[in-house]
Amino acid sequence: MRIGVITFPGTLDDVDAARAVRYAGAEPVALWHGDHDLRGVDAVVVPGGFSYGDYLRAGAIASLAPIMTEVIDGARRGLPVLGICNGFQILCEAGLLPGALVRNAGLHFVCRDQRLRVESAATAWTSRYTAGDEIVVPLKSGEGRYVADAATLGELEAEGRVVFRYTGGNPNGAMSDIAGVASADGRVVGLMPHPEHAIDALTGPSTDGLGLFTSVLTAAAMA
Repeated sequence: MRIGVITFPGTLDDVDAARAVRYAGAEPVALWHGDHDLRGVDAVVVPGGFSYGDYLRAGAIASLAPIMTEVIDGARRGLPVLGICNGFQILCEAGLLPGALVRNAGLHFVCRDQRLRVESAATAWTSRYTAGDEIVVPLKSGEGRYVADAATLGELEAEGRVVFRYTGGNPNGAMSDIAGVASADGRVVGLMPHPEHAIDALTGPSTDGLGLFTSVLTAAAMA
């Protein structure tokens, strides 16, 4: 299986995401922001960082990059897409996920190991978990507070599309403690914490993040 990992100017975590893909047993495929071709990949990871220096709004310029046109078209055909941190911001800006990510409450950058509760195992990226599982992965963001209007929040809750929720304390003021959400079909997932930094006990606080990358292997095989 081949999983594309996009690099934008300012991306920081593409190498880590590619490493996580390899740990899961898949082949990472480097995709550049100016590409017009997904190169036949079976899934895409939009990694974290500060694409285009976070000018205008975090993820706003990246959402208009040529590669994102291909990602949007692919997602509409059912291609699994994962957005991590800045990638989550990009997916929201691109309209693939609802809501927005804004400045943290208190306006401070937050960097810590964060406990999350898995709210949904019914997505392409979480099938290896069980709803209710608690995992620990790093969080590092200044604009990670998830916000949405009341109607959107109600829809996400009613449809089981809140995928991850902060537990043990809300680090950024996110509405309803939301750390990650999914598209209506469960193929597109975005989250602020960094599962790619929690795949190896030697370098991470846990190996809890690896499940996202192994989950998508099953989803792609069943597509």
